[in-house]
Amino acid sequence: MPTFCPTIALPTRAVPARAALSAEGSARFADPLVEPAWDDEVQALPGSSFFHGSAWARVLHQTYGHRPAYLCARRQGQLAAILPLMEVSSPLTGKRGVGLPFTDFSPALEATGASVPDLLEQALVHGRLRGWKYLELRGAHPGLADVTPSVTYHGHYLNLAPGPDALVAGFEASVRRGIRKAEATGVEVQIATSLAAVQTYYRLHCQTRKRHGLPPQPFRFFQNLFDHAIARGAGFVALATYLGQPAAGAVFLHLGRQLIYKFGASDFAFQGARPNHALFAHVIRRSAVEGFQRLHFGRTSLANEGLRRFKLSFGAAEETIPCYRYSFRTERFIPTPDRADGPLNPFFRLLPLPVLRRLGECLYPHLS
Repeated sequence: MPTFCPTIALPTRAVPARAALSAEGSARFADPLVEPAWDDEVQALPGSSFFHGSAWARVLHQTYGHRPAYLCARRQGQLAAILPLMEVSSPLTGKRGVGLPFTDFSPALEATGASVPDLLEQALVHGRLRGWKYLELRGAHPGLADVTPSVTYHGHYLNLAPGPDALVAGFEASVRRGIRKAEATGVEVQIATSLAAVQTYYRLHCQTRKRHGLPPQPFRFFQNLFDHAIARGAGFVALATYLGQPAAGAVFLHLGRQLIYKFGASDFAFQGARPNHALFAHVIRRSAVEGFQRLHFGRTSLANEGLRRFKLSFGAAEETIPCYRYSFRTERFIPTPDRADGPLNPFFRLLPLPVLRRLGECLYPHLS
């Protein structure tokens, strides 16, 4: 049986919470909501994504009230490492540090010679001072290389540099057949950045969540995503229509030239027309033409083999996304379940959509 003991050296003395340590290279807290150069600095670090940027922090803060507690270190005045964290505080589920809530992956980032383990130690000190139940990290962290992940997921990404023709040639035969079928049946794909497109997507999103037995996120989350990302050129909605009706939709977000597929939904009645094949093929071709470097398909539960195969069929490479949960009660990293499916899903499927939406509005502020 694997153990979940931390291999990092834990500090024995506390430091003032949210203190900015002045020594060069020392950890300090940063708030992306108020630092004007945050996105430019983050993009300079290897592995950065939309999830590390200020827009995502603002969406989470304004929708659910979570407090940014990003730890960073500088070298010669330049951002050298960050550990993105938010404090989630709920009377129902307790107080904890999460990096980051509702995020597929948000690993620590570091430039050459930086020290992410130091940031992790400071996060543990801060968590004790704040009374966190646990610290949860989503993505690889250099300081945890020898720690067994609490749970792992699949990740998939596609290098867009080869260009649209080479990328399409790399699709599996089943995908190319699906694209031809979608074209033959009249499926059309549009890229939009309007609030109306977000609203159209959200209707599909609610249908899909109900089908999966899950409450949908409150619409204010998508409103904030529109206000702080899509309306400011950091994302778009792709919509596939069949016979004039919305058949599939997806939300894509980006920071710089790194694109992330964050949400997807579809009308099951139109599945036979293969709208999802047409949608992703359109986005991949368009993104390659527009100079995006990489498309990340988000994380996938190890139990969801169908979704994994779908992402792989577009020629995506596969990686492992480790997640870690440190319990302040036991002072150990502990295993956590992959909640891809749970005992309440059949019950949620039976609820009318308005009731399910209301349930989502009540529950999501307490989740992460």
